[in-house]
Amino acid sequence: MKWDRLTPAEQRRTQNEKLHHYFTEVIGPFSPYYKKLFAEHKIDARHIKTVDDLRRLPFTSKADLLPTSEQPEKFREFIITPDISVLKHRPRIVAEALLRGRSAVERRFEREYRPIFLTATTGRSAAPVAFTYTDYDMRNLRTAGARIIQVFGATTKMRGVNMFPYAPHLAFWQVVFAGLEFGMLLVSSGGGKVMGTEGNINLIEKIKPEAIVGIPTFVYHVIREAHAQGRKWPQVCKIVLGGEKSPQGIRRKMVSMLQEMDAGEVRVCGTYGFTEARLAWGECPTPPGEWSGYHLLTDLGIMEVIDPETGEVKGEGEPGELVYTPLDARGTVVLRYRTGDYVDGGVTWEPCPYCGRTVPRIVGKIGRASSTKELQLEKLKGTLVNFDTLQQILDDTAEVGEWQLEIRKVHDDPHDVDELILHIAPENGADVERLKEKIRTRFQTEIEMTPNRIEIHSLGDILKRIKLESSLKEVRVLDARPRE
Repeated sequence: MKWDRLTPAEQRRTQNEKLHHYFTEVIGPFSPYYKKLFAEHKIDARHIKTVDDLRRLPFTSKADLLPTSEQPEKFREFIITPDISVLKHRPRIVAEALLRGRSAVERRFEREYRPIFLTATTGRSAAPVAFTYTDYDMRNLRTAGARIIQVFGATTKMRGVNMFPYAPHLAFWQVVFAGLEFGMLLVSSGGGKVMGTEGNINLIEKIKPEAIVGIPTFVYHVIREAHAQGRKWPQVCKIVLGGEKSPQGIRRKMVSMLQEMDAGEVRVCGTYGFTEARLAWGECPTPPGEWSGYHLLTDLGIMEVIDPETGEVKGEGEPGELVYTPLDARGTVVLRYRTGDYVDGGVTWEPCPYCGRTVPRIVGKIGRASSTKELQLEKLKGTLVNFDTLQQILDDTAEVGEWQLEIRKVHDDPHDVDELILHIAPENGADVERLKEKIRTRFQTEIEMTPNRIEIHSLGDILKRIKLESSLKEVRVLDARPRE
């Protein structure tokens, strides 16, 4: 059967078999970090036989990967490093060497275990960490990418423009290898930093793609500029977004403008991925305002949902933090990796109501714990503010073209209270005073606070503030408080 039509029982059986083999043949003998960790916790890798057995393992987090003064290249401990003396005594390897020759076997080991490629975390909240891939991993990246395109409902006859920033970043390369494996023409522009806004618009005019792929804010910006120029893009029918959240508000704005540019039915699909997984997952097309959830690839990895406080594994459909374990990776490998991403709908094994696929799906809104900041709005107590909620409010407000939230200290005095300043570029024709009142009302209703000031800017000034064409990720929340 196809990968996306197996029953839950068949998928779990495959996961259990691959997990046991992976821990016995790869992780246990060849991972420097986990070999030491398992010895400390008296864990025998050969006894990890089912998904439920993962609960016996300690979690891994980004902190475990960060360099220290004693270990400036700590990430190297997570790279699978084969011991040739162990490999050459395995009966299967001996037989292969007799049949194909020693040099052929050595070449196969090299392709399976030697790192040849890497991507890295963006380093927004910590130092960037490199994740290496071997040729073996590149095949998994290509497989995952081709499956995502299938989930999007695309065909080989379609064309696409990849506007993710050109960088050693998972999103860009996942799209590149997805197109190569699927056999679809996908032209990479490198994003705003490489070709600029006008260059991307002209590329779309020339290629005439059915699909536009990229970071939500930059895709929206390009569509808005093309719309303002009176361009016509009737062929566009799919928008694929990744690299950051894509609230319904910004999706709705994109579709509305494209339809005014003579496009017909446009479907917006989101993706979810992170550097540590070295692959991504996608949503299938849904009617506007609806979500299908991110369709998982059960033969490549296991997604758990845990209570972020206790570490307890949650049940199907229960909210919690996402934790990921690969099933067939080489290169840099992290097990039971705590993403820091909280999903309010958990993971469901119910067949997708839109495409009928039977793979499990991550459903609901995904937010990061780091998106909640404490603001000292009064002298004696702090207020926790979820900036994901603020983004949803602003992206959902039709009269707001672009925006940035800035946190400062009153009078720039490090001992004074915090203030929240909202910088916005209104859409043309918006009643500014009415817009300010509308935003204050929504903030007060939904988070029980309002900005200290709302400052109005031109669109060009806001784009410079958020570094849309000069940074890998735009600066939506600027914390300008002095560091202690």
